[in-house]
Amino acid sequence: MDNFELLYQDPASGARLGRLKTAHGTVETPVFMPVGTRGTVKAMSPRELEELNVQIILGNTYHLFLRPGPELIEKAGGLHRFEDWNHPILTDSGGFQVFSLSNLRKMKPDGVEFASHIDGTRFFLGPRESMAIQRALGSDIVMAFDECTPYPCSYEQAAKSLDVTLRWERMSREQKLKDHQMLFGIVQGSTYRDLRERSAKELVQTGFDGYSIGGLSVGEPEETMFECLEWVTPLLPKEKPRYLMGVGTPKQIYEGVRRGIDMFDCVMPTRLARHGSAFVRGGKTIPVKAGKYREDFSPVDPACTCYCCTHFTKAYIRHLLNVNEILGIRLITLHNIHYFMDLTRRIREHIAAGTLNEMAAEFEG
Repeated sequence: MDNFELLYQDPASGARLGRLKTAHGTVETPVFMPVGTRGTVKAMSPRELEELNVQIILGNTYHLFLRPGPELIEKAGGLHRFEDWNHPILTDSGGFQVFSLSNLRKMKPDGVEFASHIDGTRFFLGPRESMAIQRALGSDIVMAFDECTPYPCSYEQAAKSLDVTLRWERMSREQKLKDHQMLFGIVQGSTYRDLRERSAKELVQTGFDGYSIGGLSVGEPEETMFECLEWVTPLLPKEKPRYLMGVGTPKQIYEGVRRGIDMFDCVMPTRLARHGSAFVRGGKTIPVKAGKYREDFSPVDPACTCYCCTHFTKAYIRHLLNVNEILGIRLITLHNIHYFMDLTRRIREHIAAGTLNEMAAEFEG
């Protein structure tokens, strides 16, 4: 499926401008994708996301399988209609939960037996099951089923896990999806260069609509993450989109773009908002709930043009947070998502102008 158009690549770095075409619209890359785990981006309505120029969001296969179930979502007309989001959706495969819920699962040859984190009910999830669930959800981009390794991880553990992942991804490729759905493979291999390179080469040989890099941002040093990208991205087809899963901070997004990454996602904007932290220019965060902002009648970020910053003060938002008013979390969430949308917009503009390196100073210190 010819779904990605590479518009421009910066000769001074690996930074790329592209267009990812889906059945529910075209995505301009590099792009940041807010996470909508259970069929919603926390605290935001679809209309608000549209107003923030969000192009694509995520859904979580594992959580949507448990509640409300793929049968109900399919009966509703698919995930797009169920949550009233008529734009692209990417669904993960459940492979990350193999890592994050390791105390609730038992590895099997063809998948994983989980004990539900909700009520302990046991169920099986493997590549066949994951593809069937994502087919029912009807997402635009489907992720192959893999195992995300922890950090640190011994070479022997990483090699054994990679063998399993590659087999599961080949099985994922064999499953039937809907005609409009794209399937992305996931490069694993922990922090070992030969494993990462083997993973990338075998996935390219299998053939996918796009390629993801998983198993990073799980505790490894930031420089190790960047080094892994430098190993992997040159091995991936230029004509296919590249997605760095679960990343990350503004600096990590910028550095990922410089190493040829097109797509990013992270729960950080919404999760930090629920704890009262807001992003400001330079990629830093400020704790709006802190006492020092009690009489601060300035915006969260004077340079920001979002609804939160053009209408409200830190003092007011701090008050909302301290009396547990929902609006406080909603306003910071809106601001944080605006920040990430504006960041990737500016990155695209700098790539087009050939001035991406000028942004580096923004993330120093």
